[in-house]
Amino acid sequence: MKKIILFFVLIQTSLCVSQELHQLEPASHHYASLKALSALPNEKRAELDSMRFPESSYNPVALLYTLASPIYLTDNQVDGFKNLLKFPANSSEQTQAELNFLLEWQKKRTKEQEYRTSKVLAPIGYWPHIDVMKDHKSYEANIDDLLFEGREVMGAKVTHKNYPATTKLLKGITNDMRLMEFTIKYHLLRPRPYELEPKLEPLQIMGSPSFASGHTLWAYLHAFTWSELIPSKRAAFLALAYEIGESREIMGIHYPSDDEASRILAHAMLTKMWSNTDFASDLKAAQLEWRQ
Repeated sequence: MKKIILFFVLIQTSLCVSQELHQLEPASHHYASLKALSALPNEKRAELDSMRFPESSYNPVALLYTLASPIYLTDNQVDGFKNLLKFPANSSEQTQAELNFLLEWQKKRTKEQEYRTSKVLAPIGYWPHIDVMKDHKSYEANIDDLLFEGREVMGAKVTHKNYPATTKLLKGITNDMRLMEFTIKYHLLRPRPYELEPKLEPLQIMGSPSFASGHTLWAYLHAFTWSELIPSKRAAFLALAYEIGESREIMGIHYPSDDEASRILAHAMLTKMWSNTDFASDLKAAQLEWRQ
C-alpha cells in the first residue's frame, strides 16, 4: 500500500506578473524526518482513528468564515485544496512520533518560550470581520497585526498608513487564508494533539480542529508574499514563519504535520493567486511602494 502523503497538482497556465514566483523550499528541520514515517492507520491503535474534533468545541465565528467569498482564489480552487489535503491517521507511526515530539517539547520548554509563544505570537492574527467595524476596540490592533512580519523584519516604519497598497494586498490574501483555514479544518476535523495524548498540557485550549494550522498558514502565506515584495529578505521572512509555526508545537496545540501542511498549502495558494488579474494588479502596486 502506498503511504498517504500531502500532494498538490500545481498548474500555472500563464503568469499575470512579470516576475516568477519563488519555488517552494524542501521540507527541513524535524519535518523532513517525521514525514518519512508511515502515515497509514495502525491496527494496534485502531480505536484512535474514530476520534474527531468534538462538536461541542466548535467556534461559531470560525464556522462563519467557511461561508466567506474568496478574493484572489476561486470557489473551485478552495474546494480543490480542501479535497486534496489529508493528515496522517491518528493511529499512524507518524502521528505517534509527532505526539512524542510534542511531549519532549513540553519537558524542555522554558518560561521565556512559553511567554513568547502564548503571549506574543499566539494573539497575532488579522480578522476580516473586525476590519469592517471601525469603532471596534481592536480595529487598529487588527490592522497592525496584518503587517506584523514586515515590521519584525523591516522595522517600525512598516504600518498600514505608510504602506496602503501592501496593506490592501495582505488583506486580500488573508481573507482567502481564513476561508481556506476553516474550510479545511471543519472538513477534516482532526483532533488536537492533547485530545489524543492525555499527557500533553497545552498552553491554550483551541476552538477549532487541528489540521491545518491557521497561524502557520498565515505566517507562510505572508512570508512568501513579503519575499516577492522584498526578495533580498526572503530568508528572514521564512525564518520568522518557521518560528511562528514551531510556536504552535511548543504550546502543545498543533502536530508538526499541521505546520508542514500549512507551509505547502500557503505556497500552493499563492501559486493559484499568481494568475489572478486582481492579485497581479495589487501585487504590482505593493511592489512599487517598496521600490520607491
